[in-house]
Amino acid sequence: MTQSADNRSGVINALLAYAMWGIAPIYFKLLGQVSAPEILVHRIIWSCVLLIIIVLAMGNWRKVQRIVGDAKMLAWLLLTALILGANWLIFIWAINSGNILEASLGYFINPLFSVALGIIFLGERLRKWQTIAVLFALIGVVIQLFNVGSIPIIALSLAGTFGVYGLLRKKLMVESVPGLLIESALMLPLAIIYWLFFMDTPTSNMFANNTSLNITLIAAGLVTTAPLLCFTAAAKRLSLAAIGFFQYLGPTIMFILATVLYHEALMIEKLITFVFIWVAIVIYSWDSFRKIKQQRKLKKSA
Repeated sequence: MTQSADNRSGVINALLAYAMWGIAPIYFKLLGQVSAPEILVHRIIWSCVLLIIIVLAMGNWRKVQRIVGDAKMLAWLLLTALILGANWLIFIWAINSGNILEASLGYFINPLFSVALGIIFLGERLRKWQTIAVLFALIGVVIQLFNVGSIPIIALSLAGTFGVYGLLRKKLMVESVPGLLIESALMLPLAIIYWLFFMDTPTSNMFANNTSLNITLIAAGLVTTAPLLCFTAAAKRLSLAAIGFFQYLGPTIMFILATVLYHEALMIEKLITFVFIWVAIVIYSWDSFRKIKQQRKLKKSA
């Protein structure tokens, strides 16, 4: 594959990944009659099943075995699994409780939150304009705190859990698909125990459900893994900066769905918060691309 074709494939996969993450609320809205913990159980179980098939098809089973043989790595993956499970649960609950706007805010904040984690735990340093971008995001959250009188808990929880998850996975250096399979497998016993002994709902018995509901529940595995596979393919072909450009597509689609399709109220105070976050994103993205151009000029002159 030529370089241009490789880049084109990367762009297509990035668009597909973030578009699927963006329209995910439509899927979870279809399961409005099912509780968030129950949807999470199905997401874990069917993701695990699908990931086993994918790992076997990709010939990556030995990679899984090597990870399983490392007790320290397994312990870390158990921690990331619990954090990822918490992120999934918060997201599902937010969607089905009519808080898509705040969920989208969380994923707008996430990249900037990840920057802060990089400073604290990886010793990374911010450039001037990056610092200004982070300050704009912080001001946006503080404005909501004072004007609405509440902290955007859902948004900060989603940004926090996904940011910490990303930080830990970056440090672990485990490939995404085998790693996600092991994380799902580690969550699987808890999911099965909850299903068998604690889940007493009208939809918990799949034999009593209609076929369309069961198909929708099983599709949770595809909803989870399909965007991840596209993201992995994109990450192999594009730079991190290019990937970063696409990551705002998901929350933008969520924002449109919340306001246009599901008619969530967008109070002026929330809109102001979004505006500050968007300004922060524009500043941060502009500074990132400016830095890339400078690096390219230096390479050409070297």
